[in-house]
Amino acid sequence: MTHLSLFSGIGGLDLAAEWAGFTTIGQCEFADYPTKVLEKHWPDVPRWRDIRTLTKESFYERTGLRTVDVISGGFPCQPFSVAGKQKGKEDDRYLWPEMLRIIRELAPRWVVGENVPGLVGTALDEILDSIECAGYTARTYAFKANAVGAPFSGERIAILAASNNRCPAMRRDWKLQADGEASGCRYHNGGGAEEPGLWRRWDVESRPYGVAHGVPHRVDRLRCLGNAVVPQQFYPIFRAIAEIEKGASDYD
Repeated sequence: MTHLSLFSGIGGLDLAAEWAGFTTIGQCEFADYPTKVLEKHWPDVPRWRDIRTLTKESFYERTGLRTVDVISGGFPCQPFSVAGKQKGKEDDRYLWPEMLRIIRELAPRWVVGENVPGLVGTALDEILDSIECAGYTARTYAFKANAVGAPFSGERIAILAASNNRCPAMRRDWKLQADGEASGCRYHNGGGAEEPGLWRRWDVESRPYGVAHGVPHRVDRLRCLGNAVVPQQFYPIFRAIAEIEKGASDYD
């Protein structure tokens, strides 16, 4: 099963997809520091720096494939974040239309979108309408990072869409039962083994007496972590997709 990652950041969704059995075959990330992280951990994966240059032609040229099973993307959240001006669709960084273009061109079986809760009151209805007009059935889910053991709330909105062209087994009820799934994957590390814990809570800032000193690229790292999803939040979605795909193959 194949996975194309848009607005990849440092690869949070990529990790969740790979834990569920998908192979990431392409990534797209504009910023320099996250790109270096992706290059380190996925050195052989084709990568685009500008989503506007990712077309069905360039995708085929660089991967040898005409389509992909899953496209995921945490399209920029700044237009919807409470930390910004919440201009929504009027913001220059509103790039959902570009993600939608790629979905239309590559026609994946599944789409996984990710954003902040501010999306709900600004552009979510239009996004759902546009993806359903493109031939998908879409649902939305809310996940909190602290539900999978993170020491912060980190609520994210997930948009999950399945192609209407899939067989009936694919389109039957695919509710995720998110609470049980999320708690069940708390210790998942991709290899089937369990670790003592995913979160080691140690102080990196000695507030109010000062800040950490001498950490390379500290600001870049903090910015990347602030923008990234916790992979365990989205692992249940990718695992559900994988199970449905397997069920559809058995049905066929």
